[in-house]
Amino acid sequence: MARDQSLKTVSFKRILPIILVIGGIVGLIASFIIMNDKLKLMENPGYLPSCSINPVLSCGSIMKSAQAKAFGFPNPFIGLAAFPVLITVGAAILACVTRLKRWFWLGLEAGAIFGLGFVHWLFFQSVYKINALCIYCIAVWIVTIASFWYVTLYNLEQGHIKAPKPLARVVNFAKRHHVDILISWYLIITALIVEHFWYYFKTWF
Repeated sequence: MARDQSLKTVSFKRILPIILVIGGIVGLIASFIIMNDKLKLMENPGYLPSCSINPVLSCGSIMKSAQAKAFGFPNPFIGLAAFPVLITVGAAILACVTRLKRWFWLGLEAGAIFGLGFVHWLFFQSVYKINALCIYCIAVWIVTIASFWYVTLYNLEQGHIKAPKPLARVVNFAKRHHVDILISWYLIITALIVEHFWYYFKTWF
């Protein structure tokens, strides 16, 4: 009962900046490492990226794929541009700066939606098309999903996004169980990865 009450009174204004700062830092570091390895691979096709560990955890396979340049340039450039924005926004909220305008939050929401769609596309391409995983890419997926989730919940809480009345109960449920939903999200992705690569993972036991 106490847990349910605490979930009802949670303020996403307190959670969001922490998620953005920590997630932004993790995503920026991961993007930098991927970009660094990508440049070394471009200079030397025989270079073995730092996260190419085995046939499944093989960053090199992903970096050499067409999907690694989805928009005509290396994907990490997107992270190098986007994650500093998340860090800045999170730091600004922590510093209690002047209230940001609604258009800003809607713009951030649009960016979060794009990031969410892009990482899920990358997940599908990585697992089902390239048949390889990149540890640093997975780190980016994790923080992008969390950033989207809490930016959206914050926008709903602050009224920047108006949920239709028929969805009010769904929104309230999401607010009360935000952690459970996020963990379930990650578990589904993990289960899909394990199921697809079970032929390899089972050799570990």
